[in-house]
Amino acid sequence: MNKILTIDFGSTNTKLTAIDVKSESVIATAVAFTTIETDVRVGFENALKEIHSLCGIKEFDEKVACSSAAGGLKMVSCGLVPDLTVKASKMAATSAGAKVMRSFSYEITPNEQEEIYNLNPDIVLLCGGIDGGNKNVIVHNAKMLAEIDLPLYIIVAGNKTVAHTVSQILKDAGKYHKVCENVLPDFNNINIYPVRSAIRDLFIERIIHAKGLDEAQKMMNAEIVPTPFSVFDGAELLSLGTSNESGLGDTLFFDVGGATTDVYSMCDGEPTKATMIKGLKEPFSKRTVEGDIGVRYSLPFLMEEIDLEKAVLPDGITLSDINNWVNKCKDCSVIPITEIEAKSDMFFARHAIEISINRHVGFVDEVYTSMGQVLVQTGKDLTNTKYIIGTGGSVINSLDKNYVLQSSLLQSYDYNLLKPSKASFLLDEKNILAAMGLVSKIDSDLALRMMKKYIVGL
Repeated sequence: MNKILTIDFGSTNTKLTAIDVKSESVIATAVAFTTIETDVRVGFENALKEIHSLCGIKEFDEKVACSSAAGGLKMVSCGLVPDLTVKASKMAATSAGAKVMRSFSYEITPNEQEEIYNLNPDIVLLCGGIDGGNKNVIVHNAKMLAEIDLPLYIIVAGNKTVAHTVSQILKDAGKYHKVCENVLPDFNNINIYPVRSAIRDLFIERIIHAKGLDEAQKMMNAEIVPTPFSVFDGAELLSLGTSNESGLGDTLFFDVGGATTDVYSMCDGEPTKATMIKGLKEPFSKRTVEGDIGVRYSLPFLMEEIDLEKAVLPDGITLSDINNWVNKCKDCSVIPITEIEAKSDMFFARHAIEISINRHVGFVDEVYTSMGQVLVQTGKDLTNTKYIIGTGGSVINSLDKNYVLQSSLLQSYDYNLLKPSKASFLLDEKNILAAMGLVSKIDSDLALRMMKKYIVGL
């Protein structure tokens, strides 16, 4: 094996990366418009022609791919208690590369049943009850899902004592479904990996056909997986390393896009300040997707989250410049041309990171008990994060990358947030994490060495 080609079928663009195994180097990259409305192979072939013109290679020993084409993997989750099974199901879904459009708790109502119909998700994750616990809610919700006149793909990951009953309800209704281990088998144990595996399998078995990627699949040497799944694998590998190669340790990764900002934290999140943990202990590998935080499509929503009157603007720009840039970004394909536009774009990338980390990270509260005051932690403590990695066009191309990434660190006004206190900033300037997540399935040591080579310090 000498040459590997990785392909990312994105919603807008298809991205190719050509890799020489012997030199452990990227020899060419290419981008072409994703022709999802006709045949994704057309966009792929256009990008492949560019690869050939850049490096002269037509044939590759391995071709591996991921996809977020046609909007990625849309999911609805249903659980019992919001702070327990609903939270656990959402963590499991996002870790598998899904975008959770809506989460429902307790018994699904007729109005919520209609809402699920209108959302028309790719997958429904049905949870509820610890093993041996509540049985009624998940059975009720299975019946409600069974009545929805859509070809739903349902993953059942709830109370194991009624798993067979739930499966029979869905089977009788003709709903394709998979049963896996409970996402919350007991109150102190979140079990996301079986669900993550089931979502991946369902994507491979069913969703690829719905997205029109089945013909592209025939050209690959391995099964196409969701793009965030590959990014997750790459981030996890970079943090943990392999038996032969050491990883970076505790890392935090930001991918700032036009529509969403994805955050990946790789650390155990154990308390450094609190004496108690409230709620679920979160997994070592965690991903959150902020669907309303982006620097193009979601810019109006991002604007609503920023207090522009108090925000500190980059030198040389005004609120008028910011508003002009927002108006220009109504064309979501726009790129900054002038220095003022570049600084405005940089301003929003900084705030996208700040808002998304504030939502992702844990926090502490003061609680008074019979033993006196104690600090109680909810979520993950990222205080000791070693490296913060940024990617996405607005980060990679920003005039001041430190300015953008600094917002991920603990600020004087973050009195109760468990954000990193200090960390080294790195840049995935070639957007290589997804490609290396794919390569890791072929040679994990190679993928790790290449990430260390191409993810650079600031």
